[in-house]
Amino acid sequence: MNALRATAMAGMVLLVAGCSSIGYYYQAARGQLALSHAAQPLPAILNDPATPPDLRARLETARTIRDYASTDLKLPDNDSYRKYADLKRPFVVWNVFAAPEFSIRAREWCFPVAGCVGYKGWFDQQSAESFGDTTRHEGYDVFVYGVPAYSTLGWFDDPLLNTFIHYPRTELARLIFHELAHQVAYAEGDSTFNESFATAVELEGVRRWLSRAGTEAERAEFEAMQVRKRDFVELVEATRTRLEAVYASKLEPEAMRAAKAAEFARMRSEYQSLKERWGGFRGYDRWFGQSLGNAHLASVATYTQRVPAFDALLARSGGDLERWYLEARRLAKLPADSRASELDALAPATGGVP
Repeated sequence: MNALRATAMAGMVLLVAGCSSIGYYYQAARGQLALSHAAQPLPAILNDPATPPDLRARLETARTIRDYASTDLKLPDNDSYRKYADLKRPFVVWNVFAAPEFSIRAREWCFPVAGCVGYKGWFDQQSAESFGDTTRHEGYDVFVYGVPAYSTLGWFDDPLLNTFIHYPRTELARLIFHELAHQVAYAEGDSTFNESFATAVELEGVRRWLSRAGTEAERAEFEAMQVRKRDFVELVEATRTRLEAVYASKLEPEAMRAAKAAEFARMRSEYQSLKERWGGFRGYDRWFGQSLGNAHLASVATYTQRVPAFDALLARSGGDLERWYLEARRLAKLPADSRASELDALAPATGGVP
């Protein structure tokens, strides 16, 4: 997206914002504009003698993956991920997830264009932490998490970023496929649909890409990672199920808090057992490193619950990606209840695999 369109979009967002939220929308518009202005076309960086060899190699890899996304996976062929920006920070945004003390249902915030989503993003970590503290004081469980990438749904040309460019090849492909999938189908106000669809696309895309361009070691590590992710999600879902029963009980608040604490302690203990089974893999230590609460559980469910349904939809489409995307777009346009019914008929909502 050019600077003029970016400025116009930012102005529109600010105009529709209420007075109470103008500060939030201002930081969002300012952060997006700064990101867009920092992005440079890949040819300019690749042809610059000052570009470090390692970065040049990573950008070449990303360009090959990006081309595959459009030619073979039929994902949008535009300027997204054909530019690069170094933001000089470890994450592009920090998302704040929140859930009531005795509920696993995520709090939602509503925005122009994106609709209602189960998190609120900030371009500055301190601002995100401050908002998280305020939300926590309102009685919510809060989870503040740095993320390496996000999608503007095609409104902007999302660039490659320093926050993920040095990921292993498979992880880089996974992220690019996931974020481009958000430009294919998007249901306003249904975060679980949107993230589960993008997750399903990323997984199918990576499997196809690895079958053509991956090494035996990469394919083996990818499958091992899927096992670990499945184990993690099953652990989270089991905890969610037990907590749902606790929250539906008629326990007094103090007794409910004690039961809640016991369930999270159990989840931590079971995670240690998982790590032993995984041979010491520590990839989820950061997630478990915070004070766990309902918001953590809600954040996982958003990305995984509908993955089995989308896998079933792909099978029904005969493995044809374009038919799959067309069906996903059709579902995205349905009323929420109708969409949920169709997805349930394909596969009832579960934890899935992130």
